[in-house]
Amino acid sequence: MNSTVLVTGGAGYIGSHVVVAVAESGDKPLILDNYSNSSPRAIERIAALAAQPIEAIELDIADIEGVKRLLHDRKIASVIHLAGLKSVAESVQDPQRYHRNNVEGTRRLLAALQATAIRDFVFSSSACVYAISDKQPLDEQAPLAPYNPYGENKLEIETLLTEAARKDPTWRIANLRYFNPVGAHPGGTIGEDPNGSPNNLMPYVCQVASGRREKLRIFGSDYPTRDGTGVRDYIHVMDLAAGHIAALEALQGVPKGTVLNVNLGTGRPCSVLELVETFERVNRLRIPREFAPRRAGDIAEYYADPTLAERKFGWKATRTMDDMCRDAWNWQRKNPDGYGR
Repeated sequence: MNSTVLVTGGAGYIGSHVVVAVAESGDKPLILDNYSNSSPRAIERIAALAAQPIEAIELDIADIEGVKRLLHDRKIASVIHLAGLKSVAESVQDPQRYHRNNVEGTRRLLAALQATAIRDFVFSSSACVYAISDKQPLDEQAPLAPYNPYGENKLEIETLLTEAARKDPTWRIANLRYFNPVGAHPGGTIGEDPNGSPNNLMPYVCQVASGRREKLRIFGSDYPTRDGTGVRDYIHVMDLAAGHIAALEALQGVPKGTVLNVNLGTGRPCSVLELVETFERVNRLRIPREFAPRRAGDIAEYYADPTLAERKFGWKATRTMDDMCRDAWNWQRKNPDGYGR
C-alpha cells in the first residue's frame, strides 16, 4: 500500500464506492463513520470488493478528542471528507441541525487535523452552492448563491477550507461540486440504502419497482423545462468515486496552498420523466407515478460544465443513464431490504 487515506462517511452510499476506489488505486482506506445514515454491514461488502480487510472506526467528526486520538494513532496521508447530512428537504425543515452537524462538525475535524501534518484534503461539496440561473451549463465561475440550507452549509465549508489554506499555505484542497449521484456498483454488492423514505429520485424509483412503495410521486410538473419536470445532471456513483481518486492524485502535483473548486458531473441534462422512462425501458418494468406539488428548495434545471475536471484531473464521466438505471435496479433487486439494518 502506498499510503493511508481517511474517508469520513466511508460506510455511506458515496463513501462505500469511494473506499473501494481508494483500495483499487493501491492506497489503504480507513473509514470513519458514525452510522447515522449508513450501516456497518456495508463494511464487509466493501472489504470483499476491495479484496482486503477494511478498517472502520465508529466515530463522529464532531468528537474532536476522539478524532485527535485516531489521527495520533494512525499514519494518515490525506483525507476524503464525505461525512454529513445530505437531504435538501430535511435541511429546509431543520436548518440548525444541518448547520451543527455539517459545518460545525467539519470545523472540528479541521481543528483536529491542524495538529497533524495531514494537509491534502478532498471535500464532498455540491452543485447546490451555485445560484439559480437561466445560464446552463454551470461552470465553476458561475455565481455562488445557495438556494437552500444544505447548499449554504456546503458553501460555508468551502469557505472554511479556503480560509484554512490562506492561513496555512501547506494545505492542498479540492472542493468537488457533485451534481446528482445515482446508480450502484455493477455487481450489486453496495448501493444506496436510505433511512426511511428516500429523499432522492433513483432510490424511490427502485423501491416502487420492487413493490416497497405503491407509486412514485414526481414533485413538479409545471417547471419551464422540455417536459415540465425538473432537469438534473445525473452522474453514476462509480464515475463519482473515480473523480475522488483523480482529485487526490492531482493534489500531489499542485503547489501547496492550492484550493481547487471543480464540478463532477456529466454535462448531459436529464429530466425526471426521462430518467423514469429510461429505467422502465432498460429494466423492462413499469413505474406507477403521479404528480405532486413542487418541493421547497427545488429548482427547474441545472447541469454541469465538467471540462475543468478533465483539464485539472484528467477525469470525465463515462457511464450512461442506461448504466445508472441498470445498476441501481440490480442493487435494489439483489438487496430488497438494503443492508438490512
